[in-house]
Amino acid sequence: MQNVLKLSNKIIWPVIAFGITMAMFEASVVVYLRELYYPEGFSFPLKLTSDNVAITEFLREAASLIMIGAVAWLAGRGFTQRFAWFLIIFAIWDIFYYVFLKAILNWPESFMTWDILFLIPVHWTGPVIAPILISLIMIALGTLMLKFTALKQAPAIINKNDWWFLGSGAFVVFTAFILDYTIYLILNFGKALQGSLIEKLTALSLKYKPDYFPWWLFLTGVALLVFMISRYYIRNKQTSPTD
Repeated sequence: MQNVLKLSNKIIWPVIAFGITMAMFEASVVVYLRELYYPEGFSFPLKLTSDNVAITEFLREAASLIMIGAVAWLAGRGFTQRFAWFLIIFAIWDIFYYVFLKAILNWPESFMTWDILFLIPVHWTGPVIAPILISLIMIALGTLMLKFTALKQAPAIINKNDWWFLGSGAFVVFTAFILDYTIYLILNFGKALQGSLIEKLTALSLKYKPDYFPWWLFLTGVALLVFMISRYYIRNKQTSPTD
């Protein structure tokens, strides 16, 4: 068990360094984009970018997930450890992304400042505090998975019931992030100018200003995630050697 713990301790600092430096690269891209498109400061609605920039943004987001997955794969042994590392790296990246933007641009103004969080499959929007809270939950779960796997010298797997709560909570949170934009699309799609689907979606995106975040839905998802982590902790604590 000591060898497993030593291995985890050797890996954790390079992995944390990767997450933080990746956040710096991500923040740098945003700084450049805002200098070009939002010199007066970022605000909704979004401004029109070239097709090349829009496509590159989609590809960059996909590449970021692949990068995190690749490092998690190298850091872990087996699905449990790799999934845990993925959660931790993603969360560190997300939190320090805002830390660097605050240091460089003095943005966001507060934890309640609205941001566009993701573009796949549609716009995710919400106050900055929301993704930070989810990131802290991801760090908690990932850390517990690594801890109990090391103590047991065997994968501390997430069982079927835990997966149900985890998946349900994640889906509810995801729905909370996309709900306002999705409702906006549904209500306004028929009013969009004639053109292809992409042209209509682009035109609508350039008019969208978020004004409603379903906290009740988001906190329901958070409660499901916290409940899942509590179940996972209690079950593995009971079956783990004394540390």
